[in-house]
Amino acid sequence: MSQLTGPAGPHSVDLTIDRIDAAVDRLLASASMLSDEQVREPSALPGWSRGHVLTHVARNADGLRNLLVWAKTGVETPQYPSQAVRDAQIEDGSGRPAGEIAADISNSAKEFVEQARELSDDEWLAEVRGLRGPAHPAWFTLHRRIFEVEIHHVDLAAGYQPAAWPDWFVAEHLYRITGDLATGPSAAAAVLTDSETGRQYFLRQDSSAELSITGTGYDLLAWLLGRSDGSDLSPDPAGPLPEIPPY
Repeated sequence: MSQLTGPAGPHSVDLTIDRIDAAVDRLLASASMLSDEQVREPSALPGWSRGHVLTHVARNADGLRNLLVWAKTGVETPQYPSQAVRDAQIEDGSGRPAGEIAADISNSAKEFVEQARELSDDEWLAEVRGLRGPAHPAWFTLHRRIFEVEIHHVDLAAGYQPAAWPDWFVAEHLYRITGDLATGPSAAAAVLTDSETGRQYFLRQDSSAELSITGTGYDLLAWLLGRSDGSDLSPDPAGPLPEIPPY
């Protein structure tokens, strides 16, 4: 993910933290309705149960908190020791009782936010690097966190749908995702139009682009992120939608 297409940073920290808290509360409301048996049922992510998804969200809070510690102390603190350790933590935690998993999400989220509130303006500008992707300023860690919570809430397959994403989340991440995808060598030349707001987003800046794709912002974002087959979108001229690489 590219910090160059992300929203501007340190001045919006308090607002973004409040939004993270609200997103976690929504996720916890869904998680609290699940029984131990339902937590072990499949999620919308292939090969993962709901327990895998929820445990991943908790460990994501821990990992991103490590990046905030790095920014605070100046001591390189990896998001995870390794990909293998990260995967093992998710697998090991996925079979726990529903209540234990929910408590883990709550506690890890609080620790992340507590660490975030300790950073100064200068520390938010410190450069950190996650397990994958390019280095970025510490403030972008907040946007990574809210993205994980909102997207995986949909992946939980417990009733939360893309239509429930906040409007600001949809607009912010449509700009970011299209910006990131546009740098790919095989990016399609297309104009995406949010039918509700009229906002337009470009899958590659190309004046010769002849394909227009219209739909609600949340349907556009869900399609770009592989959370929808795009059947609710309207391409012009009519035909199949372009292939979108996994994000």
